[in-house]
Amino acid sequence: MSAAAHSSVMPGRLRQGRAPCMGCTTAVPTVKAPQPMTHLHRTSLAHRAATASKSAAAIAALVMATPAAAELELSFYLGTQTASDSDASGFLPNGAGVFDRNVSWDGKSFDAPIYYGGRAMWWTSGDLGFGIEGTHTKAYASAGDKAAIGVDRLEFTDGHNIITANVMKRYPGAFGGSKFTPYGGAGIGVAIPHVDILTSGATNRTYDYEVTGLALRGIAGMKYELTEDWALFGEYQITWSDNDVTIDGDPGQPDGKLRTELLTHAVNIGISYSF
Repeated sequence: MSAAAHSSVMPGRLRQGRAPCMGCTTAVPTVKAPQPMTHLHRTSLAHRAATASKSAAAIAALVMATPAAAELELSFYLGTQTASDSDASGFLPNGAGVFDRNVSWDGKSFDAPIYYGGRAMWWTSGDLGFGIEGTHTKAYASAGDKAAIGVDRLEFTDGHNIITANVMKRYPGAFGGSKFTPYGGAGIGVAIPHVDILTSGATNRTYDYEVTGLALRGIAGMKYELTEDWALFGEYQITWSDNDVTIDGDPGQPDGKLRTELLTHAVNIGISYSF
C-alpha cells in the first residue's frame, strides 16, 4: 500500500479479523480507561439512596402504626333463643315416603347443651369492625310434627351452628361522655348443624355434623365500659339459614332428604375484652 493511499484511511477501530499492515504509521486506537465517578454522579446516587431510605422508613412506620391504631375485641355471650315455625319438605330414607309440612320449632336455650356464642372483632380507627362469629343455636321439632312426618327424632341440638364473617359499626360518644356505646352489624356464612334424626322403624340414626347451606346474621346492641379493656354488653340477634339435610338410610337402603329454612331470634348478655 502506498503512503498516499494509507494516508487516506481514517484512523479508527480495526475491523474484527483484519490485521494492521506492516510498516503503517497509523497508530492503533487504544481503549479508553473508565472515567472516575464525577461529583454529580455521586450526588445523584446518594440522593436516590436517601430517597429510597426515607420511603422504606415511611412504609415501615405506617405498618407499625396500623396495629396500634386498631383494636382486637373478644366477646362471649349467653342468652335466650327461639326458633320460628318453618316449612319442611323432603323424603324419608329407606323409601318410607315424602313429607311437606309446616313445623313448629322450640329453642330450649337452657337445656343441655345450652345456647351460647362468641366472636372476635378487629376494630379500625374509624370504629368499623371486621371479624368472625360462631353461635350455637338450637331447634327441636314438636312431638306432633315428628309423628306426622314419620320420625322419632328431629332436632338440631348439639348446635345448629351458625358461622359468619361479620362487618360491624360502633358509635362511641353517641351519648356524650357516657360509658354506653351502641353498635350494629351483619354477617354472612354457613350453617353447620349437628343433625339428629331417626326415622320411625329404622335402625340407622342420623347423628353427625353437616354443612347444610347459607347463613345470615343481624346484630343490634349496647356495650357498657367497665374498664379500658373490659366491657359488658346486651344485644338482639337474628339468624337465618337455608338447610339441605341428608337423612342416613339403613345399610343398603337409599338416604333421605329434608329441606327447611330456620329463623332464630335471641337476646344475649355477654362480656368482652379488648387489647
